Amino acid sequence: MSVGKGAQVHGASPVKLPRRNFLHLAAGAAALPAMSRVASALNYPTRPVHWIVGYPPGGGTDIFARQMAQSLSERLGQPFIVENRAGATSNIATETVVRARADGYTLLETDAAAAINATLYDKLNFNFIRDITVIGIIRTPLVMLVHPSVPAKTVPEFVAYAKANPGKMSYSSAGVGSTIHVAGEMFKVMTGVDMTHVPYHGFGPALVDLLGRQVQVMFGPVAAGLDHIRAGKLRALAVTTTTRTELLPDIPSMADFVPGYEASQWYCAGLRKSTPVEIIDKLNKGINASIAEPEMKVRIDKLGATPTPGSPADFDKFITDETEKWAKVIKFANIKPE
Repeated sequence: MSVGKGAQVHGASPVKLPRRNFLHLAAGAAALPAMSRVASALNYPTRPVHWIVGYPPGGGTDIFARQMAQSLSERLGQPFIVENRAGATSNIATETVVRARADGYTLLETDAAAAINATLYDKLNFNFIRDITVIGIIRTPLVMLVHPSVPAKTVPEFVAYAKANPGKMSYSSAGVGSTIHVAGEMFKVMTGVDMTHVPYHGFGPALVDLLGRQVQVMFGPVAAGLDHIRAGKLRALAVTTTTRTELLPDIPSMADFVPGYEASQWYCAGLRKSTPVEIIDKLNKGINASIAEPEMKVRIDKLGATPTPGSPADFDKFITDETEKWAKVIKFANIKPE
């Protein structure tokens, strides 16, 4: 029995494709998963996104996350659901996101602790700079506050008074390793004053004891101290950023008296670094557009913060610089976690 030309019978050799055709087919098959990932990224998001916040509800980090979540929900057409997972100065939330799938459906909201914790903790199950891409930041200055019983009305007067009264000045913070704490330690290092650190469990108790004269100094968020400053219950000596803030236009910058001093609280949104670049770019552009809106600017102003648009590359450099700066302070002051 004959068979048609090109047909295959039992025991015959398989039909051989020319090598060029085979390579084309193989390349096409390999490209399918990549094309699928790109298509998925371009359609992102197609379901709710979970936004993990490293602190309890009500603080600046939580407020910023909720504002951005609402704005991105409206822009991208899917719910952005905020989940608070407080603990270990935001390390629990960061590790949760680092362990999540790199698909853009689990975001992180943390703050300057991301830069501080890298040195403060000897062993972390993640490396923030290596594992997280930051897609949005807002920054807020701190303000050096003293109780009115302290006779100093300027930073130079305070330094002179503290040096004339060694060991008699104490400053409060929201806890060991908080931004408020390391800002105070950097002031001590750069001015040579002797102050005792008194840590509290949160900003609220630290502020209460400053108002009650249990401590004399605090480096606190501008917005939180504003009413007390205006009421004369606390005295503002300087803001900790290199420029003045609109909320306290008459208060000078610390850098005017202590060259090179700069400290700020900042809140950042991020996600796993291995997330498809199309998703990272979409979220980054969405946040940049949101913080540029007049209504959002008003909300951010109420936090005493400044919108900081930029690219993930810009934010990576900022986080790296902050990590290096606080590492020097933590090592010099020998700060250990509680």
